[in-house]
Amino acid sequence: MYNRVNSIINEKVRPALKEHNGDIELVDVKDGVVTVKLLGQCSGCPSAKFTLEHVVQTTLQNEVPEIKEVIATHEVSEELLDMARKILSKNK
Repeated sequence: MYNRVNSIINEKVRPALKEHNGDIELVDVKDGVVTVKLLGQCSGCPSAKFTLEHVVQTTLQNEVPEIKEVIATHEVSEELLDMARKILSKNK
């Protein structure tokens, strides 16, 4: 199912997000739950929850009815952590 979901993301979801300078990464598919990571402008957007529910989840469920839910991870990149460490170390 992972490959099927990834294909749908690449063909249908990613182009829609790219129109708004966003992107998406498939993290996992397990027991009908799809985990994704929103990237680019989508990662910090106030409408990310709407995008996740009404763009990503709806599109995937229309193509793969076995999908129960789509959730987003909120991982912080190492690059962002390094930047924060540099900023904080200057304030000591």
